[in-house]
Amino acid sequence: MTDRVVVEADGGSRGNPGPAGYGAVVKDAATGEVLAERYEFLGVVTNNVAEYSGLVAGLTAAAGLGASTVDVRMDSKLVVEQMSGRWKIKHAALQPLAAQARELAERFDRVGYTWIPRAENADADRLANVAMDSGTGVERKVGGTSGGRKVTEPDRVSPAGWTGAVGTPTKLLLLRHGQTGMSVDRRYSGRGDVPLTEHGRGQAAAAAKRLASMPGVIGEDGEPAPIVASPLIRTKQTAQAVADALGGRVETHPGLIETDFGEWEGLTFTEAAERDPQLHRCWLSDSSCAPPGGESFDAVHQRVGQARRDLVDQYDGRTVVVVSHVTPIKTLLRMGLDAGPSLLFRLHLDLASLSIVEFYPDGNASVRLVNDISHLS
Repeated sequence: MTDRVVVEADGGSRGNPGPAGYGAVVKDAATGEVLAERYEFLGVVTNNVAEYSGLVAGLTAAAGLGASTVDVRMDSKLVVEQMSGRWKIKHAALQPLAAQARELAERFDRVGYTWIPRAENADADRLANVAMDSGTGVERKVGGTSGGRKVTEPDRVSPAGWTGAVGTPTKLLLLRHGQTGMSVDRRYSGRGDVPLTEHGRGQAAAAAKRLASMPGVIGEDGEPAPIVASPLIRTKQTAQAVADALGGRVETHPGLIETDFGEWEGLTFTEAAERDPQLHRCWLSDSSCAPPGGESFDAVHQRVGQARRDLVDQYDGRTVVVVSHVTPIKTLLRMGLDAGPSLLFRLHLDLASLSIVEFYPDGNASVRLVNDISHLS
């Protein structure tokens, strides 16, 4: 019998919802020795259901070992925060699993929950992938030695493996331009050609440094990734900072230009709402509504869609830095997610933020990053 154990649990769903599985490992807290391993294919469920199922399996295994104290370590922030009582459990599918986990937890003298990075949860992650593979016909041996199962380290699953996408994707690194005087005052800034502020130039330099350090931005042949920008000065200045850092050059594409806000150009949100109250309300909820003399989000979607096709055709299978504005970047992410227009009203993108989307030649796509501003801190 071991008094204190560590439970490491993980779950995954290839499609979310999609073919899912969990993995759980119980270790001696003092020595790190693996005492038990559990993994199971769950059928088609969500990632969060799989994460909770892994927790339940890990706690069940720990109870079977007679443990009195359990330290749960997971890379699911949601599960850790909910089981710690700091977040509410609103989703109906998770409530019975959470209740089951709490019932199991009452069998121990103490249970603690700690979030860990995915890299530190490799054993449970490996088992979760074994479980998912077992339900999708992929042969993979389990790592380590447990219950007579011989283990080899599996390959890290790429998005293509999760979605069934075929071919090499064109990866778009989507960088929003830095601060301008218009953004300081929170004014509608579309086709007006305003330059970066001094702070905006600093943001562009920080983003450029970040991009220069990313894998794949400089090819194996030493050539930098193509840099394509909107033709407006704020995006060209931001793109030039990237070009200076990479040793590349800036090209422009008219389809990446910001929305035409028409007669609202230069107005604040409040000023536009007071000027055209009914139309402004429509604008905030209906992608077919356009500002007076301006452009609807549906129209933006059409031209950005053509720009995306142009980029994929020209740079097929390569990494491309795309420097643009908030609406075109949201639109490209919407295409990657195959989402409806409501995403435009619910997604926030900061100035000089980085997002990443991959488009595969078979029509699949994978959004890898959204609104990352870690380089600005």
